[in-house]
Amino acid sequence: MKLDQVNHIPQRDGYGQGLLDLCAAREDVVVLDADVSASTRTNWVHDQYPDHFYNVGISEQDLVGTAAGLALGGQVPFVSTYGVFLSGRAFDQIRTTVCYNDLHVIFGGAHAGISVGPDGATHQALEDMALARVLPRMTVVAPCDSEETRKAVLAAAEHPGPVYLRFGREAVPVITDRTTPFSIGKARLVRAGQDCAVFACGALVYEALLAAEELAAQGISLQVTDLHTIKPLDAEAVTEAARRCGAVVTAEEHQVAGGLFGAVSELLARTCPVPMEAVAVQDTFGESGPPAALMARYGLDAAAIVRAVLACLARKE
Repeated sequence: MKLDQVNHIPQRDGYGQGLLDLCAAREDVVVLDADVSASTRTNWVHDQYPDHFYNVGISEQDLVGTAAGLALGGQVPFVSTYGVFLSGRAFDQIRTTVCYNDLHVIFGGAHAGISVGPDGATHQALEDMALARVLPRMTVVAPCDSEETRKAVLAAAEHPGPVYLRFGREAVPVITDRTTPFSIGKARLVRAGQDCAVFACGALVYEALLAAEELAAQGISLQVTDLHTIKPLDAEAVTEAARRCGAVVTAEEHQVAGGLFGAVSELLARTCPVPMEAVAVQDTFGESGPPAALMARYGLDAAAIVRAVLACLARKE
């Protein structure tokens, strides 16, 4: 794959296409939206399968409560709105109504991360994975591109219990295709390496590949793994890579606390302690600006991953 020649497609397009695929195949799939259907691409379902679509309005708590009732009635509801409002405003309903009762509700957290750009801090979901991951019975998935997002939608419909899917607004490089394997809970090796293991999710998988190419020119061999499922974590894959490489970097478009770095470090503290560095938002709110500029400003690009790898290798025995 030539990284400078890949297509750029919004992850939300993959979410919308996955929902269309499901509605075409299944009568029990329903899609609920909080009056942002053009942004989440659920308007595609409204236009082609109106009987599968409900606009609950700007009322996230009602959105989740309605989905819970539909799940109890035997349907498979996909709840769709901005991740920051879904995880924050409806946390109690997600926790008590859905997770406590182990209902099969899929949460589509759109516009995740800092790269929503001009929308600014109020709309940038940087804490959503932490909020979702802490909940018992919740599965948390952050796919890397539009095609993996489509596959995650299909997989979530078959996966038991509540599932939180996280995806961004901006067009990101498409580095998977229809033949690329995807399974919830199973890490995907993207590039083999031996000096340091990088576990990335979302748009940071592509940035990790760019970093691997830059470091290869310096004689450093980087393993890149698409760790799209933050919960349940692929403990075997993570521990094996840490033992073999002896150094680990995580990369995510999320706060440093509670997300991918938290999941990986909690595991390795018990199974294989090694030097670690985290590429993530460092305990701060975002701001408005062009998406690419924000990713660079907050240290979420390939250059930041290179710096983290070099810092980690400096501590490696």
